[in-house]
Amino acid sequence: MAPSTTLTRQQVASAQLDGDYSIKSENTQPKLDTSEWPLLLKNYDKLLVRSSHFTPIPSGCSPLKRDITSYIKAGVINLDKPSNPSSHEVVAWLRRILRVEKTGHSGTLDPKVTGCLIVCIDRATRLVKSQQGAGKEYVCVLRLHSALPEPTALPRALQTLSGALFQRPPLISAVKRQLRIRTIYESKLLEFDEKRNLAVFWVSCEAGTYIRTLCVHLGLILGVGGHMQELRRVRSGAMSENDDIVTMHDVLDAQWTYDNTRDESYLRRVIRPLECLMVGYKRIVVKDSAVNAVCYGAKLMIPGLLRYEADIGINEEVVLMTTKGEAIALAIAQMSTVELATCDHGVVAKVKRCIMERDTYPRRWGLGPMALQKKKMVKDGKLSKFGEKIEGVTPAEWSKDYVDYNRDQPMAGPSTSPAKPVAPVTSASTLAPSVTPGEPAAESSPSKEKKEKKKDKEKKRKRESEVGDVSMANDDGAKEEEEDEDERKRRRKEEKAAKKAAKAAGGEDEDDEAKREKKRLKKEKKARESMGGGD
Repeated sequence: MAPSTTLTRQQVASAQLDGDYSIKSENTQPKLDTSEWPLLLKNYDKLLVRSSHFTPIPSGCSPLKRDITSYIKAGVINLDKPSNPSSHEVVAWLRRILRVEKTGHSGTLDPKVTGCLIVCIDRATRLVKSQQGAGKEYVCVLRLHSALPEPTALPRALQTLSGALFQRPPLISAVKRQLRIRTIYESKLLEFDEKRNLAVFWVSCEAGTYIRTLCVHLGLILGVGGHMQELRRVRSGAMSENDDIVTMHDVLDAQWTYDNTRDESYLRRVIRPLECLMVGYKRIVVKDSAVNAVCYGAKLMIPGLLRYEADIGINEEVVLMTTKGEAIALAIAQMSTVELATCDHGVVAKVKRCIMERDTYPRRWGLGPMALQKKKMVKDGKLSKFGEKIEGVTPAEWSKDYVDYNRDQPMAGPSTSPAKPVAPVTSASTLAPSVTPGEPAAESSPSKEKKEKKKDKEKKRKRESEVGDVSMANDDGAKEEEEDEDERKRRRKEEKAAKKAAKAAGGEDEDDEAKREKKRLKKEKKARESMGGGD
């Protein structure tokens, strides 16, 4: 038989006395894998933590879980633009297909050019400006006008045309043909057909670069001439042709499917949330209670900060986001990462472009003790409806303790003497004797002040009398002008009547004589002409 392993009570008691039984604190927290989370929430656990304490508000939702109407109104389409129609026409067609109010695109493509055209819908049009200024990538087919003596000359020419370049828009262009500077970041030759003198190259460039002009410059450098045969944009800003690119037919089919079968899946596949354009920005996570204040234009302060990205610099463009992954606004950082970690007050970022609609989240400002007391006093009539003090009604304690920094100016220093009623000052000259240093005490005597007050009163009376005289003079002048006008009209009428009377009386004889004289002169002239013609 096996030996018994049962412990006696004595052994258990001694083991409990000798052993160290306590729950120790652990430094390790449960690992949260956010590498597969969507859009702005990707790698959320790698953000630096300012605070983990906030009150969740049951408003808003994840961008992918919005209802279909909100999803479309806050969506973007990565469209493969077809050849021949212009960008403006394509965007207008999409607006008609989707039945939305506004659409915008991320940068014009020429009619013959194909490729990425980011189309923003309704609320997402607020991001169009940022996408238009972003970099672009193209694949171009270059046709050389004659054979190259050396095939290696083409890669060298591409390398030469990099960096900042002077460019003038082509002859057929919709803009003024003005010399401008555009930057070529990178370019490489993909393929070269020596028999047909065709080259295919890839180029990454600044927004507004003319690839047609670049091809002409390549031909000039090579000494054989060249022009652009075909062009395709493979990347525009944050989206490339590999990021769920769709065609016009896809959009039309998705909308038809939704209209006829109420199946949203195809429409959600074609349209993507606007947050997909902002994954390249550094993120700042905002508390739910501060979201609506930011939507109304308030600056984000330290108390509203939850998490933030590493390596944020001052004046860098960042995206403010909610804990659910929604984009609130594009903002300009006012603190670096180091300051965000160490400061306990101050402005984190100021809003550049607000994206979220107002009142998506409830208001959470004006709930502090002073704000609540102020609201109560306004309700009771102790303050005006704008929160201003009312003389004789507002309590003295409120006037003493509360400082409204929007209206009140801070005093020069603390006053120890009790407050006295101050007489209203009518002009700046009454203050001069008491303020100016170094003047004798006699000047600030009561008699001097009385004299100055009398002078001011006399000046006021003079001004008022002058104003009255001027106004009376103006009235008189206006009356005289009216009288003159009437007089002129009357004279004109009299002159016209006199002329008519003169014509009626003796003017007829004079007119007849003048007519006879004219006839005589005409006859003489004709006679002279006939005599000259006969000779």
